[in-house]
Amino acid sequence: MVKEDNPISEVEEDDEESTNGDEEEDDFDDEEEEEEDDEEPQVTPESRMRAERARMEGILHRISSERVPLRVHDVLIKGNKKTKESLIQAEIEALKTATSVQELLQAATIANARLQKLDIFDSVNITLDSGPPELPGTSNVIVQVVESKNPLTGDIGIFTKPEARSWSLEGSLKLKNLFGYGDLWDGSLSYGWDQTSEVSAGVSLPRFMRLFTPVMARISLLSQDWLKFSSYKERSLGLSLGLLSTKNHDLAYNLSWRTLTDPSQMASKSIRRQLGHSLLSHAKYTFKIDRRNSTLRPTRGFAFVSASQLGGIFPDYRSLRFIRQEFDVRYALPLGFARAALNFGVAGGVLFPWGSDFMNKPTSLPDRFFLGGNSSPVCTLGGPTSLLGFKTRGLGPSEPKRDVKANSEDTNFDSCERDFLGGDLAATAFADLSFDLPLKVLRDSNIHAHVFACAGSLTKLTENSFRDFSLQKYRDSFRCSAGFGLIVPTKLFRMEVNFLS
Repeated sequence: MVKEDNPISEVEEDDEESTNGDEEEDDFDDEEEEEEDDEEPQVTPESRMRAERARMEGILHRISSERVPLRVHDVLIKGNKKTKESLIQAEIEALKTATSVQELLQAATIANARLQKLDIFDSVNITLDSGPPELPGTSNVIVQVVESKNPLTGDIGIFTKPEARSWSLEGSLKLKNLFGYGDLWDGSLSYGWDQTSEVSAGVSLPRFMRLFTPVMARISLLSQDWLKFSSYKERSLGLSLGLLSTKNHDLAYNLSWRTLTDPSQMASKSIRRQLGHSLLSHAKYTFKIDRRNSTLRPTRGFAFVSASQLGGIFPDYRSLRFIRQEFDVRYALPLGFARAALNFGVAGGVLFPWGSDFMNKPTSLPDRFFLGGNSSPVCTLGGPTSLLGFKTRGLGPSEPKRDVKANSEDTNFDSCERDFLGGDLAATAFADLSFDLPLKVLRDSNIHAHVFACAGSLTKLTENSFRDFSLQKYRDSFRCSAGFGLIVPTKLFRMEVNFLS
């Protein structure tokens, strides 16, 4: 038997071989394509910038949405050639205790502000860098300071005091960081025509031993001329120490030798009893909160000041013994149109001597309350002092001056001129409505108008005068004023042109 070949089988075998060959070629092509895909695309500066921006946006989004743990590994201080490193470390202590990125950013902002407040650096830069690679989750903080090139600065100017109707020439010199402890040495001179002159020198230390608040010491020679208003001149040589100074609290001690004289020989009887020497030794504590959005034109917020003063803590019989307490409350309410705002405030103060038979003793004349002047009650924060519409020291108890005639044997008789004596109990209140004017050029310059009303009272309590005190007499002692005017605020001062009644 002859066995025939099967042609179909051969064709199928050929087809299988060709198919296997095609699959091998496809696999080879796929491998070439994969190798081409594995090749990295070319990096351009634009793509690198986009990638960096995307990475930063991701970091910022994470910081704003969740707490990112972070620990400060080291703090490096650079640029302090003269300043002691311990001073800078004390101001940036909060950086070392941060436990997250958010806390570190906040601590860096506070540290920068505290270093700038020292007023001994031209610039302060705080850089947050990554920590060592072997310590993930850490950061290094670099504090770069630039010390002042010129440690000696000075200024001079002429200033006006409308409440006293006088001008003064004032100048000062300041020497920064003399010993590298952030110490500020300054001397100042003020010469006022017809009223006040002062020469003083002082030093301020931001850190003293283990105290966490600045310490200030100042010696001054002060001369004040009140002959036109109360027939006396005051001269005092004193030393003041600032023991505590924070944002809301202030504690100071003052020791001075005070002399009252009357060169005119025209003082009233009550003034003549106060002439001579005295020792002033007092401690003063002030608590202050000011949440107003502006001091020149407040439109919202409130402010509160309380000052307590204790005199006579020096063990000397000539030391003046008194207790003085005053307060001041302000509130600004926006009205919602034409930038209008209603400002109103109340201030009060009381002064009392202490010691044996204190009710029969008078209080010291320079320490009493005096009301009047042209200072704006909106800006004057610190107690009952300002009352628009009345001249300086023009409110409260007064006595006629002694008039001396050259050709007369009688040297004591009443005169039309009077000495203002001040008071032991003072109270003031005011309301002020400010608003923009319709002219655009005035609005752009922040020039605006206001309508106001003021009231105040000044009463004597010592030397048994409190026995005659009554609510009816106290109410009748109030004096009022009202008016309107134009206000021109600047970066340095606030000028008012008022029409009063």
